[in-house]
Amino acid sequence: MRTGLSRRVLAAGLVSLVAAAGCGVQPSDVIIGDAPPSGAAAPPTAITVYLVKNDRLRAVTRPGDRPLSFPADTLALLAAGPTAQERADGFTTEVPPEAGPFSVTVEPAGHVVVTPSTRPAGGLSPRAVEQIVCTAAAAAPARPARVTVAGAGKDVDPRDCPQ
Repeated sequence: MRTGLSRRVLAAGLVSLVAAAGCGVQPSDVIIGDAPPSGAAAPPTAITVYLVKNDRLRAVTRPGDRPLSFPADTLALLAAGPTAQERADGFTTEVPPEAGPFSVTVEPAGHVVVTPSTRPAGGLSPRAVEQIVCTAAAAAPARPARVTVAGAGKDVDPRDCPQ
C-alpha cells in the first residue's frame, strides 16, 4: 500500500518536472520597449437621438462608451425610448418599441433607407417619422443625409431632418 502511494507521488513529481522543463520558455535579456502612450485619451463617443419635449423635436446627446453600428444601433436606442433621467426631464417618444430592430441601407450620395421591423411607414405618426429621420441623419456617415422611412410597401418620401 505504501509502495503504491510512493509511486504515485514519484509519478506526479516527474510529470510536473517534465511540464516545467518542456514549456518552451527560454531565458532572455531585458527587453526595452517604446515609450508609453502620451497625450489626451480619445473622447467618449456621443450618441444623438431625437426625442419629443413640449410637443417639439429635440436632439438629446447621450454619452457612449463604444462606437455604435451606424445607425441601426442608434435607432434601437430610439425605439427603447427615453432613459429614466430623460423621462424625468420631460422627454417622450412616439416611436413604438415594436418598430425596432431597424434595417438600414446606405445608398450613394448620402441617402439612407430605414425600414422598421413591424410597422409600415404609413402607420407611424408624423412625429415618429421625424424622430427616425433626424436620428438616422445624425448617425449617418455622410452629411447632409436624406432619409427614407420604408416598410410594407409604403415609403415616406426622402427627407431631411427639419431641425
